[in-house]
Amino acid sequence: MSTAQSKAPSGVSIKSDASLYHPMNFGLEEIQSSQMSSAESTAPSGVSIKSEASLYHPMNFGLEETQRQQPGETSSCSMCKAKKAKHFKRTMKKKYASTSDENDDEESSVEDIYTSLHITTGESAGLHEEHEFRYFKHKLDKNSVDLNDIFKPLPGQEKPHRTVLTKGIAGIGKSFAVQKFILDWAKEEANQDIDFVFRFAFRELNLTTDEKSLLELLTEFHPAPLSLKDTEDFVKDRVLVILDGLDESRLQLDFENCKRVTSISEVTSVDNLLANLIQGNLLPNAKIWITSRPAAASQIPAEYVNMVTEIRGFNDPQKEEYFRRRFSKDSSLADRIISDIQSSQSLDIMCQIPIFCWISAILFEEVFGGDEKAESPQTLTEMMAHFLLAQTKRGSRKYEQKTEKNKEQFLKSQKEFLMKLGKLAFDQLLQNNLIFYEGDFEKCGIDIKEAVIYSGFCNAVLREEKVFSQKKVFFFVHLTIQEFFAALYVYDCFTNKNTTELSDFLDLKQREHSLLDLLKMTVDKVLEEKNGHLDFFLRFLFGLLVETNRRVLQSLLTSPDPSQDTDKKALTHLKAIRRKNLSPDSCINLFQTMVEMRDNKVKDVIQEYLRSPDREKKELTPLHCSAAAYMLQVSKSDVEVLDLKSYNTSDEGRRRLIPAVRSSKKAILADCKVTAEWVKLLAFGLKFPYSPLRDLDLSNNDLKDSGVKLLCEGLSSQWCRLKTLRLSGCQITEIGCASLVSALKSNPSHLEELDLSYNHPGDSGVKQLSELKDDPHYKLNQLNVEHCGSHRMKPGFKKYACELTLDRKTAHKNLCLSEENRKVTWVKEEQSYPDDPERFDLCPQVLCKEGLNQRCYLEVEVDEPFNIGVTYKAMSRKGDVNDCKLGQNEKSWSLVCSDDGCYVMHNNESTSVGSLCSRSSRLGVYLDWQAGTLSFYRVSSDSRTRLHTFKTKFTEPLYPAVKFHTQSSALFCQLT
Repeated sequence: MSTAQSKAPSGVSIKSDASLYHPMNFGLEEIQSSQMSSAESTAPSGVSIKSEASLYHPMNFGLEETQRQQPGETSSCSMCKAKKAKHFKRTMKKKYASTSDENDDEESSVEDIYTSLHITTGESAGLHEEHEFRYFKHKLDKNSVDLNDIFKPLPGQEKPHRTVLTKGIAGIGKSFAVQKFILDWAKEEANQDIDFVFRFAFRELNLTTDEKSLLELLTEFHPAPLSLKDTEDFVKDRVLVILDGLDESRLQLDFENCKRVTSISEVTSVDNLLANLIQGNLLPNAKIWITSRPAAASQIPAEYVNMVTEIRGFNDPQKEEYFRRRFSKDSSLADRIISDIQSSQSLDIMCQIPIFCWISAILFEEVFGGDEKAESPQTLTEMMAHFLLAQTKRGSRKYEQKTEKNKEQFLKSQKEFLMKLGKLAFDQLLQNNLIFYEGDFEKCGIDIKEAVIYSGFCNAVLREEKVFSQKKVFFFVHLTIQEFFAALYVYDCFTNKNTTELSDFLDLKQREHSLLDLLKMTVDKVLEEKNGHLDFFLRFLFGLLVETNRRVLQSLLTSPDPSQDTDKKALTHLKAIRRKNLSPDSCINLFQTMVEMRDNKVKDVIQEYLRSPDREKKELTPLHCSAAAYMLQVSKSDVEVLDLKSYNTSDEGRRRLIPAVRSSKKAILADCKVTAEWVKLLAFGLKFPYSPLRDLDLSNNDLKDSGVKLLCEGLSSQWCRLKTLRLSGCQITEIGCASLVSALKSNPSHLEELDLSYNHPGDSGVKQLSELKDDPHYKLNQLNVEHCGSHRMKPGFKKYACELTLDRKTAHKNLCLSEENRKVTWVKEEQSYPDDPERFDLCPQVLCKEGLNQRCYLEVEVDEPFNIGVTYKAMSRKGDVNDCKLGQNEKSWSLVCSDDGCYVMHNNESTSVGSLCSRSSRLGVYLDWQAGTLSFYRVSSDSRTRLHTFKTKFTEPLYPAVKFHTQSSALFCQLT
């Protein structure tokens, strides 16, 4: 037996997130369950890499039915009941002690293959995608809980939990955790305060169409213990009901309009029974455990859930441990696989999921096969192609099917069946179904009885599970495999012009469409989906356009007409997409699709950019920003400071950088024209439990009260760990303050500093927030409400507008002041100014009267050439030396425009900023004295373009100043 086909090490079972299921059996004789003598051994903790499934054999104690209790036999009744409970545990132990292996028809002991799962308390609020693991790096959490302790009260809690909801993405180990929990209970190693454990899989409950009572349903699934006739006595028992796989449910759970049922003997619909069970109307003293993928978990109202736990994936050491244990007899192969995975960001992230480690092990062994010179797969598409080939060949060997002379002919012989599976995968993916039934096979033209020769292949790709009444359910081992098969099918339809069955998907008209047109239409369709469930399908579909990705599947797939350059044109189309309504994460998926097409140009540019010390000089396109956001998220270390203004890009480019905030310790979005959409994304990021974000600066954005309310949806989350929040100059009133107060009351233990300066909180807002600051139950200890008032409710920088007048005492005698000392003009005739020690005698300069030491904004209409800036009052006034000249000493900063171009100056050092485009210009100057920033802007009627920002530490008030050399003028504007 090869290494990859051997039984999994104790660290992991080579399965997806499932409990017990048999290999695919299309008409073959039933594989008998082995009797596991090792079931009595001590259980190590662990995770099996399985798909969400279970194995339901009819309950059979193998004992004659216990005699009915006669009146007056109380002691005998108790003994009878205890005996039945003992027998029930024995049967459950036998049932859950072993599990089948994907690569063997034998069964493995659960205790031999289980490795401890990392389970955390609380939930990742807001995450509803099956591939949401791509959004954050795995980190261990201090709020972890042992599997067997999930019903126990947490520190500070008095009562144990009645209802526990456990979330986790597909393949993470939810159902296998259920299996291990039951096994430990049945072996009397844990949770002995529970008398009976009843498990229901939603995939089985879907097949129950008749109305039933809860007692009938329990008896049908677990007949032995419920032969007891005293149902009232049963209600008093300590019972755990497990509802496994809520995401697979096709039942309608209506908690608002369900019919109230309190008796376990009352007949009603199955969905109504479950709703009443979860609500506590039925079996109010029972414990309830629900498992679900994240997207479906929201079906259960929070009021009916006492505890939420989440199963996390592998961290880096666990990934490495898995491969070293898997290939313990070939350490060089393990080293190479680990190295290859670590070198691929996409694969490294996906291997957080245990099932994908198993997939990777199989395909890497197939690719390398002892050949040290074998080239490693470069994309996920190429990897999945190798996996498909490996499993198809294995299935043929297993059942002694005659293998063709080469893989091309071999794959061609399998094409019809593989494409039928592809159609099944695609149809079910569109419906967001991971579980399907025999009727779904028939719709895709698959005859299960005739598919016996493919059962070995299906065992590791598509799984079958027999449920009660010998009915069957099916599922792909992991969502990624289903997405790849769906892409294979659609690619085949496109290249062979067989698009009839895709007409509904793409809304095709009667006329023929080129391959490029079909691909463009598919992109449009995928981008319309808001939950991203077709993202990987799109990556695989476009990945198959590239010859090197589909090389191992050449006989299975038709190559596009090389003369059409479809792959290059498709790539160009992806790069040209500029839709403002696309979410930043959708933009990242487009970038990853390009990488899947082996176009690494953008990726290489950003890798070099992120290493460069002179980032501000490099102008980034929106596509560059999507790539940067992705690479910052998946980097091994958190971003210390993410300052969006430091990226030389457009507003759209900065919007696409928003996802990187989730991986930053400090994020500065001040003066970035943050919109409501941005705030929603930021609030979403604040709900990430493993985000390192502790400092968020949103100052100088007109969020208003409505934006603050949106932000508070994240701020109020138990997972939000912000310590500092800056909302200075955001047009916030007492209404926004009330939202902040409410959020802090929901999450009082983290925010320490809140900056609301330059807003209009009013007396009421200040009072409410000050009360929280003075309350020892809240962490808030710094509250800034300085420089507030109604005049701060103006949009943009106008809220910082300052009234300035030129100081006649400082004006050079060739400078004429007018318009109430707001305008200065250079003239030939000297003005009759009296001598003054503050007057510039040789440098044609003038200062304003007002010294600025807070946040201020001014606009000046100027004619070139000119020199405008700010200076400390102590700048020298006499002589024609640098100490007197604006921008040419350490006490002043300026913007100069002349025939030689435009540049900024400080301490006689200049930096070019380009041209202002016309001799007559309007300039903006923004000073944030406390923050140490001074910015110059080019101002037009509808926009403001930043030319340069000085960053320093100011020590004195700054005085606006103007310098001329020829007939020029400057007017300090009145801003309303």
